[in-house]
Amino acid sequence: MWGQGKFAASSAAAAEESESLSGIVQVDEDTHCNKVEDVVGSHVEDAVTFWAQNINRNKDIIKIGSLLSEVCPHANSVFGNLDSKKIYGGLFSEDKCWYRCKVLKVINDEKCLVRYIDYGNTEILNRSDIVEISSELQFSSVAKKYRLWGLQIPSGQEVTQFDQGRTFLGSLIFEKQIKMKIKATYQDGTVIAQAEYGGVDIGEEVAKKGFAEKCKLTSSSQVCEEKKSDPSHLTLRNLKNTIPLWGHRSNQSNFSRPKGRLNGRLPLDLQDESRSRSQVTFPKESLAVGNFNLGSNVSLEKIKQDQKLMEENEKLKNEKEVLLESYKALELKIEQTSQELQACKASALPLSSHLHMYINEFFSYNFSHIFCLFLLFSLNRRVNISFGNDLSDAIQVLNEGYITTPTSLTELEKVWAEYNLAQKNIQSCYNEDEGNILIAERNEVQQKLYMTVDVFILEVDDLPLNKRLKTLKDLSTSLEAVYGQAKEGTNSEEILTKFYDWKCDKGKEFTSVRNETEASLQHLIAWFQSILKVFDLSLEKSLTSQIKIDDIDDILEKTESCVCKELELALTEQHDADKEIILNTYSQVLQKIYLEERLIVTLQSKYKDSVEFKSQIIECLNKKPSVDHLLSIKKMLKSLKAQLRWKLVEKNNLEESDDHDGSEIEKIKQEITQLRYSVFQEIYREREEYEMLSNLAQKWLPELPLLHPEIELLKYMDSGGLLTTSLERDLLDGEPMKVLSSKRPVVCSEVNGKPVLLKGFSVDVDTEVKVIQRAASYYKAYKETREESGLLPLIFLFLCKSDPMAYLMVPYYPKANLSAVQASRPLTSEEALKVMKGVAQGLHTLHKAGIIHGSLHQNNVFALNREQGIVGDFDFTKSVCQRASVNMMVGGLSLMSPELKMGKAPSPSSDLYAYGCLLLWLSVQNQEFETNEDGIPKVDQFHLDDNVKSLLCSLINFRSSMTSEQVLNAECFLLPKGKSIPNPEKEVEYIQYKKEDELKMENLDNYKENRRGSEANIE
Repeated sequence: MWGQGKFAASSAAAAEESESLSGIVQVDEDTHCNKVEDVVGSHVEDAVTFWAQNINRNKDIIKIGSLLSEVCPHANSVFGNLDSKKIYGGLFSEDKCWYRCKVLKVINDEKCLVRYIDYGNTEILNRSDIVEISSELQFSSVAKKYRLWGLQIPSGQEVTQFDQGRTFLGSLIFEKQIKMKIKATYQDGTVIAQAEYGGVDIGEEVAKKGFAEKCKLTSSSQVCEEKKSDPSHLTLRNLKNTIPLWGHRSNQSNFSRPKGRLNGRLPLDLQDESRSRSQVTFPKESLAVGNFNLGSNVSLEKIKQDQKLMEENEKLKNEKEVLLESYKALELKIEQTSQELQACKASALPLSSHLHMYINEFFSYNFSHIFCLFLLFSLNRRVNISFGNDLSDAIQVLNEGYITTPTSLTELEKVWAEYNLAQKNIQSCYNEDEGNILIAERNEVQQKLYMTVDVFILEVDDLPLNKRLKTLKDLSTSLEAVYGQAKEGTNSEEILTKFYDWKCDKGKEFTSVRNETEASLQHLIAWFQSILKVFDLSLEKSLTSQIKIDDIDDILEKTESCVCKELELALTEQHDADKEIILNTYSQVLQKIYLEERLIVTLQSKYKDSVEFKSQIIECLNKKPSVDHLLSIKKMLKSLKAQLRWKLVEKNNLEESDDHDGSEIEKIKQEITQLRYSVFQEIYREREEYEMLSNLAQKWLPELPLLHPEIELLKYMDSGGLLTTSLERDLLDGEPMKVLSSKRPVVCSEVNGKPVLLKGFSVDVDTEVKVIQRAASYYKAYKETREESGLLPLIFLFLCKSDPMAYLMVPYYPKANLSAVQASRPLTSEEALKVMKGVAQGLHTLHKAGIIHGSLHQNNVFALNREQGIVGDFDFTKSVCQRASVNMMVGGLSLMSPELKMGKAPSPSSDLYAYGCLLLWLSVQNQEFETNEDGIPKVDQFHLDDNVKSLLCSLINFRSSMTSEQVLNAECFLLPKGKSIPNPEKEVEYIQYKKEDELKMENLDNYKENRRGSEANIE
């Protein structure tokens, strides 16, 4: 198919349309009569009817296919009643691409017959493969239905000739550029036209072959009107499988039905429906081989194939007659054999009665008891009876692949201790001359360590550490699954010796009992074999007199005794002394496993450190660390800051002048913005360089701060990388936040397009050090997991050179704290749980680092995007006791825990009490709280989810045993198994809300309007 891909035709669809179109014979005069169009054939229905696409609409087809491939996979499947006039999207079964289609008929609840309107072919599709498409794709079809001018299908045409005519027309027009001279148009849109290809009149070629005949023209319009034929006749000709008894038809053409579409078959219900509608009968003579009357249209090869099929049919008939005769002969033989069997059965009845009396007389022993005993015995034999075999196997594994301590390990640990001591001495030295001496001593030890490390690496490379460690872990896991937890014990070889002696004695005893059992069973088997000979009819001489019936009682008694003894030995529970031997041995084996595992882990750790040390030394020898790059960055920063200050002064002068030029000021503002961006880029590069030098100083070169005091590396290391000396307050263009400045100056600014807050702290010599220490501890806790920490990020900490102020830069989240969120649009219960899970993560991060927040309240907890909760920072100028002494309230509920009110020191438990009160406040919204005499709220008065209520009771009433990690893993925070369905209305509402906030932030740099909405204080 031209333009988009090949479709196949469905003969069932042709049947449907032949009925629907058979009644439309009225035509309209075409105002564009004799207009010429260039088209490409896409689908053939019969010898005079086909579908084609205008050559100028190739790009439209490509565009439609592109739009459908984007829209349809995400569109909704159709349901309910389908509109035959509406255009849908259909998934073509051959290439799995989407095309526009109309529903011709609903076959059943699952399947529909559709026509691909841009190509003309049809297909039966499942409802799941039909989707709704947008109005922009609801336009007229690309393909048109054409009918050859002046021609019609002859009445009474045979199905074979009908198919050959369709094949012949397909060979002339399919995927070929044809010139169409328009004559007229049916009211259903079918175009009557004269078709030419390469100067050849296609209609005349079809008529010459006898697939169509010329029809009479109406005098008024000179338009060929198709003869009214029986619609059921057309249906029969279009259906391929409606006459299953006719097995000698010519092959269908592949021009109108490319491979892959329905495989030429229809569903059973359509076939039956087509058969019931068909009223055309074919004379038997016309269907016989050789009576096709097709003339030159039937190939000689086809006639030979039909003759060959008839010969094979005749041959199969002959074979069938032979098999039928064989069947009758076998049936007669079976009847004779059955009669002989009945005669034998009658003669064997007296012998059977005699044997029954014989068995009752001599087998007086209770065989049912023996049989049950043997069943238990056989099951026991299938189980491998072991007396500590798994322990002995484990001991063998330990002894065979034991990893011995490398000879170089002791020397390595000794030299490494000397090296660490030398590094520590350099780190604690503040005198440059003394430091040079220590560095020289360290270098000597370093050279010695390098040689020792080289030997150790070579020795460890030959050891299969990973494989051995996996073997030991698998061994310990399997033993623990059998024996459980091992008891503490001393390492003693006597335990293993005692175990081997016990195992040997048990093995000998069990072997002796099993041998006796085997011997008794052999006697029993021999007796039964002699009994079997009595029933052997092939033996001429009877052996009944040779069998001693009395022996069976002794044999069975002996066998039972041996079997019971073996079962008792195997199934009887072990004595306490045996259990003690096994458990002591198990503990001993586990101790050996753990000891070797620790050795392997130590070797792996030392090996990793050795490889890193060796590579670092080689790197230092090739390229010594230098601070030149850092100094060049500082120099660049100094120049950029000078330029920025000059531009700021220049802008202020222009703004204060009476005849200032607005365009000149705007140009300077753009230059200031670019300079600020460059300054921050250099500050980030400076931080990266400091981070690299800090790592070197901590691990390999502790002399860096001593040798290069000008870079102030120790200050950076003490602050954990938060402190910067290159940032100054006057370089930032900020707007004072009066609503947030009740306790300290707070300024809103913008860094790299993102809003930030500058929080000022008044400091002196003592408080400056404490602020840096507390901020550094918080920052280090945040740096471990960053976005996953649940903490508000700290960006920079810098000191003001002109005033005793320290400024902390943090991200600015307008209207994102819980107080503002609940005042504008309260969180739903699902959103509240998501937010509070993030808050629990933040508390867990702080508590794990040994930090107590002490100031958790609704103004210091943020709900980002209404789903991510983070914990805000606190006042770094205050101690934890000073922070916790402030009694914050939320909804009439005090966030101060009872122990704080009693004067006790803050603890993680007091943080979790405040957390529980916030969670309760979010869960019950604006309901009133009932509290006891201690001010603790009563959780039971509210109707809450059981998991949420259980967590609240643990946080508020039973706080002594609750940790932040347990809160984080609470049942109410576990994700549900199924994915929640997003609410489109809620998302649209949130996007609108976010856009309003962004609109308010646009005028931040213009100083023209204050921010609306009251913000609670942020510490």
